[in-house]
Amino acid sequence: MAESLYIPHTATKSEKYEAVVPQIEALITGEPDLYANLSNIAAALREAFGFFWVGFYLVKGEQLVLGPFQGPIACTRINFGKGVCGTAWKEAKTQLVPDVDAFPGHIACSSASKSEIVVPVLKGEEVAMVLDVDSDQLADFDETDQRYLEELMAILAKTL
Repeated sequence: MAESLYIPHTATKSEKYEAVVPQIEALITGEPDLYANLSNIAAALREAFGFFWVGFYLVKGEQLVLGPFQGPIACTRINFGKGVCGTAWKEAKTQLVPDVDAFPGHIACSSASKSEIVVPVLKGEEVAMVLDVDSDQLADFDETDQRYLEELMAILAKTL
């Protein structure tokens, strides 16, 4: 069981992901409890990158329901196709949003959130959940975040 992460604080964003993703993979490999894994992933990402909010919404019927997260309180339920998370679920595609106020139908769970990336997690062909990461800075996420978070969610999907 891991007790801490090695985070190269002076590294580039890519170098941080390259250091953290394998550690998260090791942390969740062999652990059968989904909520334990989601909790550790959220905590590790927030610790490594200082994200404003990071967590999961799980598909339950026709809604996304709040799962493990790190950060301020959040919306509990999101309908299919609504907001950034619901759109990622509907399209089964990562949503990279530099300015949440410019996203049609954005759901403001926190007025402090300025940019967002949402990555769907597939179980087979279906979206099982989404990873939602928010920043209190505009345009805080880019293709580097998308690449590594998609890689991490593919690792998570293997445990489902």
